[in-house]
Amino acid sequence: MIFRFVILCALFLLIEFYSYQAFRTLIKVRWALISYQIISFLLLAFIIYSFTQFDRSVGQTKQTMFTMGLMLLVYVPKIVLTLVMFGEDIFRIGASLLNYFMYNAPRKEMMPDRRKFISQIALGLAAVPFLSLIYGIFEGKYNFKVIKQTIFFPDLPDAFDGFKITQISDVHSGSFDNPEKINYAIDLINEQESDMILFTGDIVNTHAKEMHPWLETFSRIKNYKYGKFSVLGNHDYGEYVTWPSEKEKDENFHEIKSLYGQIGFKLLLNEHTYIQKGDDKIALVGVENWGVNFKKAGDLNKASENVAKEDFKVLMSHDPSHWDAEIKDHPKNFHLTLAGHTHGMQFGIEIPGYFKWSLAQYIYKQWAGLYETAGRYVYVNRGFGFHAYPGRVGIMPEITVIELKKGKNVA
Repeated sequence: MIFRFVILCALFLLIEFYSYQAFRTLIKVRWALISYQIISFLLLAFIIYSFTQFDRSVGQTKQTMFTMGLMLLVYVPKIVLTLVMFGEDIFRIGASLLNYFMYNAPRKEMMPDRRKFISQIALGLAAVPFLSLIYGIFEGKYNFKVIKQTIFFPDLPDAFDGFKITQISDVHSGSFDNPEKINYAIDLINEQESDMILFTGDIVNTHAKEMHPWLETFSRIKNYKYGKFSVLGNHDYGEYVTWPSEKEKDENFHEIKSLYGQIGFKLLLNEHTYIQKGDDKIALVGVENWGVNFKKAGDLNKASENVAKEDFKVLMSHDPSHWDAEIKDHPKNFHLTLAGHTHGMQFGIEIPGYFKWSLAQYIYKQWAGLYETAGRYVYVNRGFGFHAYPGRVGIMPEITVIELKKGKNVA
């Protein structure tokens, strides 16, 4: 623990040192440099103090989210500055060694001075994440996108050709602070001409009471001809705080499960139901949370008990790591799995149809959008809400509309 603390302190000192070098190269006014140092010290002190006040019995609050946002806003740009200035130092050291061994330069001329244009480049590069993070906090987190996806299945029952499913996931209602924006998102959901809506978990951050101010808003989600269904996400179990007693934790969990019903969704707890359309039917299977690095309450075999291998199946499972671990090679052949959980890390670069990148991809093999293996698909929703960092950059909040089509994939 002490060793980690020392390493962390050393990293912060390194970042602060190199960030200061960038400013010192460009700014020669003494009072400005002193002001920069004082502001940097006060910000670091505030961030450290705020994190020391984190209460495990309460969990995430608006204050902890503000602190996380501030930390990223201050230190992501400074990390960019550090990388550039450190790179310049490697060059300067290399040049000094060359001067010493090859040209026998005097000691005072060995190390080249810092170059002004390098500091200008560093500050220009650092401005990109700085401005992006500000945008993400004030605009990006509510910049809802409707993403439409058509998926082809040769064995889709005829009556379901063209069947549309709206998916939402990871609401995290305890993070919301703008009723107007959330009502706008509900209107977007209701505008989609879908046959059914599925909600793949995480209605709250931790406590059931987080959803109470938003019950009326989410109850506005219209009724669908073929139903409104949901499953639990990892945050719905209330396991990220310290509870006074198991009784209170259980009561909170019971209330969270009831929240889904209060907004009109049928919660599937390791169970399935059949969706009948004309003479055809598909199986809708819902498992509790199952994640490689998270709670494993999901029971795929129990949820699909008495479901035939030949039945066309749509599975709801919150964590996409479940797909590789158990779902994609399961003998019952789950045609389409709908997941969420990753949020796309709420930070990344995405050019639809061409390129997408996020730190999430180094943790999850399937982290945003559609993936396929041997004719079986998983779609990972980027999330409706936000958590920890109070914003979104590049990976926007998502409402998904999936259309099932009969036939071979033509993509």
